[in-house]
Order: sequence, then C-alpha cells, then structure tokens
Amino acid sequence: MNIRIAAIVLAFSLAPACTFAQDMSGMKMGEGNADQALMKAMQGMQQGMTGEMSGDGDKDFVGMMIPHHQGAIDMAKVELQYGKDPSLRKLAQAIVEAQEKEIALMKRWQAKHTK
Repeated sequence: MNIRIAAIVLAFSLAPACTFAQDMSGMKMGEGNADQALMKAMQGMQQGMTGEMSGDGDKDFVGMMIPHHQGAIDMAKVELQYGKDPSLRKLAQAIVEAQEKEIALMKRWQAKHTK
C-alpha cells in the first residue's frame, strides 16, 4: 500500500464516529437493492467503529481498522452482487481477498496483545 493511501486510510479510520455519522446523515439513499446494501454496509462499519478509545495507539488502530476493513469487504461484496463493470468487479474481489487477510492478521495481533 503506498504511503498516501495508508495515510488516508489511517486518518479515516481514526476519525471520531460521530463525525462519520454526521457525514452519512446527508447521504441520500436510492431505492435500488445495491444502494440499500451499500448503506447497510456503511452503517455496520460505523457501528463497529464506535467505542471507547483506550489511549493505546496500537490497540485503537486495530480496533478501528477491523470494522473499517469489514465495511470495505461488505461494500465490495455488494459490487460483486450488483456491479456490472468488469474492472470494478475485479477490484472488489481484490479488496475482499486482501482485507480478509489483513483482518485475520489484526485479529491475531489482538489475541496476542490482549491481557
């Protein structure tokens, strides 16, 4: 992952959940199944990212990134279900594969570092 993308992901993942909720409140949901599924994925990610911060940067990073990545996986699966563009479907599949591995790595780290 290049440094610019990593910085953007980190900034997004550490943003307060209330700011994220305010940003989502202005989004208009379409009536299609894909729109509803994408919004459900976003809401699930938002709910997963709420919680008390521990003050430990490593633990907070992992605690926020797991639901963030799961949200990306859920959204990518919506693209795989409803999307038609071959390049976007290929991207969505790559997102699922990469971020499932990253979630597994972070969960292993959590298990090792939980007291």
